Amino acid sequence: RNNFSPKEVALLLLGLTLNTYRFNKYFSKESKKRANYLNKINISYEDPYKVKNEWKRYNAIKEGVFFTRNLVSEPANNLTPLLLAKEALSLKKLGLKIELLDEKKLKGLKMGALLGVAQGSANKPYVVTLEWRGNKSKKSMDYAFVGKGVTFDTGGISIKPSGGMEEMKYDMGGSAVVLGLMKTLAMRKTKANIAGIVGLVENMPSGTAQRPGDVVKSMSGQTIEVINTDAEGRLVLADVLWYAQKKFKPTKIVDLATLTGAIIVSIGQEKAGMFTNSTKFAEEVNKIGLEVGEQVWNMPVDDSYEKDIRSEIADMKNVGSGRGAGSTAGAIFLKRFIKDSIWMHLDIAGVTWAKSDKPMIPKGGTGYGVRLLDELVYQSHK
Repeated sequence: RNNFSPKEVALLLLGLTLNTYRFNKYFSKESKKRANYLNKINISYEDPYKVKNEWKRYNAIKEGVFFTRNLVSEPANNLTPLLLAKEALSLKKLGLKIELLDEKKLKGLKMGALLGVAQGSANKPYVVTLEWRGNKSKKSMDYAFVGKGVTFDTGGISIKPSGGMEEMKYDMGGSAVVLGLMKTLAMRKTKANIAGIVGLVENMPSGTAQRPGDVVKSMSGQTIEVINTDAEGRLVLADVLWYAQKKFKPTKIVDLATLTGAIIVSIGQEKAGMFTNSTKFAEEVNKIGLEVGEQVWNMPVDDSYEKDIRSEIADMKNVGSGRGAGSTAGAIFLKRFIKDSIWMHLDIAGVTWAKSDKPMIPKGGTGYGVRLLDELVYQSHK
């Protein structure tokens, strides 16, 4: 007699397999590789085909999570904006419609905020859009998922301290989640219409880098005084969010970014910071986060914070005025580039990388966000 439903057995398998992930790519000696002791799982069940059918979806989730973890774990010399764009293009074989926008096209679109971040690097910027249409009876997109893809973040001219800077290889974590999610949704053939958009740049100090005090003009026409070149992710997202809305007109738009160290100061590394213009959407995502074990915490993004990013010479500054509420300042900035969509910003700076092993997450890239957002789509559209 079986005490578990086919779905519960499939979920058990998912939990076990998520723990088997190891990033051993760069060890030259077998003895140095992190051991993975689980090579095979045997499941006895009265109707194995029911388990197998349930497993199709969870296997797609596992593949998406592993893809995200692989991307986050890659060193920046082997994952430039171009190489990350090629990783996105590799998903075309799953039935996704993919478009690559190079520097020339970005200039034509007048993405001045994104291009300003990229101008200090020898590695050119790219924006990649991915489309999945599970419901061809309607043209509109149910969701657009937007990811920050800063493949390495030195801070630019506002350079970071050298200690721990190597971790900034995962500043493209938001884009990695979007790509892993799109892989999962395509593999399991979701019935929803989904767009994924990633902005890929490298933030470097050089003779061509933007300076503190520069003013750039975003694709929306709004001008930005760049006070701190290390607050670059929001500059990238400003243009990509605007483009996502213009191109896809989504009902809901969710952006993911390793945006601020301040979110770690605020809530640690157990939850993502959630900022949204919809109370109902906040409640929905909070509930799903508790269900799947990828938790969020609702943070303020109301108009009382608008004054923090007021500029004397442009429409806004890219950082807040004081030391407080740094994560909210970033979210308020992004909110300026949202038109009519229901919007959510997930600050995943604290949850993208695990510094120690956890039950379903070996030390390293977590893949946080793939399971959360897959479940969001599944509960509303399957």
